[in-house]
Amino acid sequence: MLILVSVTGKKMEGLPDVAAFATELKKTLIQYHSIEDDKWRVVKKTKDVTIWRKPSEEFNGHLFKAQGVIDDVVNSVIDHICPGPCRLDWDSLMTSLDVLEHFEENCCVMRYTTAGQLWNIISPREFVDFSYTVGYKEGLLSCGISLDWSEKRPEFVRGYNHPCGWFCVPLKDTPNRSLLTGYIQTDLRGTIPQSAVDTAMASTLINFYGDLRKVLRKA
Repeated sequence: MLILVSVTGKKMEGLPDVAAFATELKKTLIQYHSIEDDKWRVVKKTKDVTIWRKPSEEFNGHLFKAQGVIDDVVNSVIDHICPGPCRLDWDSLMTSLDVLEHFEENCCVMRYTTAGQLWNIISPREFVDFSYTVGYKEGLLSCGISLDWSEKRPEFVRGYNHPCGWFCVPLKDTPNRSLLTGYIQTDLRGTIPQSAVDTAMASTLINFYGDLRKVLRKA
């Protein structure tokens, strides 16, 4: 059994066996990925991205689904999404990202902050997430979930990501292009109207695809 011990030799707070934890997270994301189409409601659509949502079973908010085609291979797409310094180079919502600890099996704990949204109706947030990247069919799945991390910074509201992730698989006829499908359910916490959260989330996901496409075109 692999106990979650960091590269510094310290046992991480509040985390169980890493292999079991990561496997359960992957299983949850695959369940989301198999939800029937008629359970989702379209909330925003552009010519190359569609955003759906349904009530979350994790909290009093919504599970969002996003999908669009990216003109690059799977490994390149996931490399840009996974925790690391290049994420800050293109993700306009993210203002800082630190990998706190690395583990085996493509796992890490990261802390990141996000910018204010909707004219700062939603103030900057901080998240501490467990992240896991694993093979899925012909492609990859990068998934995560927030941790109840005790260390907090007073200048940020601590948000919480319920199980979330990105499936990236090559298109059958054009394997140099990828279908990217994301599942996001973020509890921003604080005193924000749910309507504001829903508006911000749909727009954020549209912008995510736009930012990602721009950086991959430059690569």
